[in-house]
Amino acid sequence: MFQGEAAGRGTTKPQDQGWAWMVLLAAVVLQGLTLGFPCCIGVFFTDLQHEFQASNSQTSWFPSIMVAVLHGGGPLCSILVKRFGCRFAVMLGGLLSGLGMVSSSFCKSISQLYLTAGLITGLGSCFSFQAGVTVLGYYFVRWRTLANAVASTGVSLGFTLWPLLSQYLLDEMGWRNTFLIFGGILLNCCVCGAIMRPIQLASESRPQSAKPEEEPGSRAEEAQLSNGASPHHPMLQQHTRRTKCFQMLQKYLAFDIFCQNKGYQIYTIGVTWMMMGFALPHVYLVPYAIHNGVEERKAALLISIIGFINIFIRPLTGLLSGHRVFTGRRIYLFSLAMLLCGLSNFICIISAEFSVLILYCVILSIAMSGIGALTFQVLMDVVEMDRFSSALGLFTILESITLLIGPPLTGLLVDITSDFHYVFYNSSFFLISAALFMGLSFCALEKKSKLREASKARLDNASRYQYSETSTQPKAESQPPPAVEYITSI
Repeated sequence: MFQGEAAGRGTTKPQDQGWAWMVLLAAVVLQGLTLGFPCCIGVFFTDLQHEFQASNSQTSWFPSIMVAVLHGGGPLCSILVKRFGCRFAVMLGGLLSGLGMVSSSFCKSISQLYLTAGLITGLGSCFSFQAGVTVLGYYFVRWRTLANAVASTGVSLGFTLWPLLSQYLLDEMGWRNTFLIFGGILLNCCVCGAIMRPIQLASESRPQSAKPEEEPGSRAEEAQLSNGASPHHPMLQQHTRRTKCFQMLQKYLAFDIFCQNKGYQIYTIGVTWMMMGFALPHVYLVPYAIHNGVEERKAALLISIIGFINIFIRPLTGLLSGHRVFTGRRIYLFSLAMLLCGLSNFICIISAEFSVLILYCVILSIAMSGIGALTFQVLMDVVEMDRFSSALGLFTILESITLLIGPPLTGLLVDITSDFHYVFYNSSFFLISAALFMGLSFCALEKKSKLREASKARLDNASRYQYSETSTQPKAESQPPPAVEYITSI
């Protein structure tokens, strides 16, 4: 755990003040370098197709693997954070990201690109991004909602700057030299990690709290040893391995939370389904615009417009959602943002004119701001902070599955039909259905909770009335002396 690594060398209770704001600044840059980076891949889509003679489906596997690993490496990141701390995880991620992109500049086939840029860079971005999100939860308490929203503006900055830089470098140097430069830029994640100093919270002591997690397995082992079983007995060793495996899954993938916490269960399923369509416009918007006659520079500008608007809308969304009126109701804002995001895709179906696509980008950006600013805040609302890292691991590994298969399946459909409109049909279907599922499910869950509380209150009132009725009966038969009554009341 992050707090535990700092024993004897961190500061106590630095939340919401001092160095916490430097950590927030590092988190902004970090999210721009990691989450913002995959948005520029669409700029290279056509060049990579021509270079490797690949189809839409084959080329779309490259960004899909990158984004899927970025989200799906959560359990590995959780293990690193608990074992070595957030600073180490962020810096290791920076090294892997840079190495992956430098290696990508020497690739001779699209399949090699899957390994270098997809797997290695994606995994490095995952470590840096998720450890950076986790550290904010410890540095901020009072201003946590605002901190998450401000940190997510880094994604907006990435969305604005990466496509413009990509198009410029692509025109000047080609995609191989551009990937080489990107490797150097991503190494700056290590600088961000160095800023994230470890802290120790006075009210928590991780080394002591780790002991109870090991007790079930050790108690089972001791029980079998007391019955005369040898510690080297094959069945005992197999049982011990199973117990430890179960403990690891529970610790790093939070299956117990998924089974017991209905809010976390609904939210995870809804976001996982949403991700089937959420990434499609980011991958295919630039190729769609170029396919319909828009110049390459203008097409790359579309992604930058989305990012630029996000810079201003995300902090406002964070401030709005942090108001006490929305306490416990942020999930409905999140569902509304998803619904708007899904409906906005129909604009691209109507027309592919550049002016119409700009309108689409404006509306999509507003909706994306709500999704981006609230995704992790809602997760913090439904899960306790001491289990957030584990809950984030399961949450991201499930959504990574749909992130991986969504763009290639849609690309295959485009290859078969030669119609880019299916990109936006698919995206709208998944986003709208996920928004309705989450909104209605949480509404039903809230009503059920209120009914349960009302029923419990009625039972409590009835039991109190019954108690007072029976307790006054003996007093009617024999009144105790006033002095005894007075002494017992004290």
